[in-house]
Amino acid sequence: MEWERSRAAVPRFEFLAEAGSTNDELREAATGADASGWPHGAVIATDNQTRGRGRLGRTWLAPTGKTLAISMLLRPELPGGLPFPASGYGWIPLIAGAAMTEAVRGAVDTAAAVRAAADPEHDDDDRSGVVDVELKWPNDVLVSGYKICGILSELLQAPEGDAPGAVVVGAGLNLTLDEHDLPTLTSTSLLLATGVRPDGDAVLADYLTRFLGIFDDFCAAGADPVASGVDRRVAALCGTLGGEVRVELPGDRELLGRAERLDADGRLVVIDRENGEPWSVAAGDVTHLRY
Repeated sequence: MEWERSRAAVPRFEFLAEAGSTNDELREAATGADASGWPHGAVIATDNQTRGRGRLGRTWLAPTGKTLAISMLLRPELPGGLPFPASGYGWIPLIAGAAMTEAVRGAVDTAAAVRAAADPEHDDDDRSGVVDVELKWPNDVLVSGYKICGILSELLQAPEGDAPGAVVVGAGLNLTLDEHDLPTLTSTSLLLATGVRPDGDAVLADYLTRFLGIFDDFCAAGADPVASGVDRRVAALCGTLGGEVRVELPGDRELLGRAERLDADGRLVVIDRENGEPWSVAAGDVTHLRY
């Protein structure tokens, strides 16, 4: 695959035959001797990542050619060269998650059209309520409750003087894993969810275009989630909001309650079930509770 659409979506795109971690590869490239050659929006991707990792140091290995590992470099900067505010960083994984959620929804819709074309007499309406794509705060994309993508944002370098900071945002998307390949019982892939083999380049290009577009609009609005509309866009996609959740907090603490909203920094506001007090959660493993 030449990845023509993905290459056209960003200023620099490198597809590696193999990588330990695309986040590590991009970090090394963006801080090395050729750092100037890696602009805002540059991407490294592979379908053969051997040392992928997620939050809390979790690692995994996926079969070659069945998943995509994608890392994008962001050099956040406001109009006029103004520094990017610290409050904006919490929205970066949510923006990536929103972009991926919309891209996966697009792939699901494309698969439905392919099925309809192959069997025009088949009524596919009964699947519309089953294949539900949503963002799980803060960094997972779920299809019908099963994880299809995880996102990991890492600060590459803090702002220094007039130089903007840099962030690497990694995403792992399950394309064609079958039931024997899945890393957990709560995972899925586009192939399993839709029954149609996805066009990896189309899905990736859609994600990259959306991610870079949303983030650049966010910066143009002064990293203001309200003025940019990012808060509403993320909230509309986030299946966590309005539901009962269990949050595993740092220090082996646990919070049970209702996920009410996102605050101005992108943190999850949870209403404690025991005392009705609101908690703003910046980090923690969230489980959607179904009663």
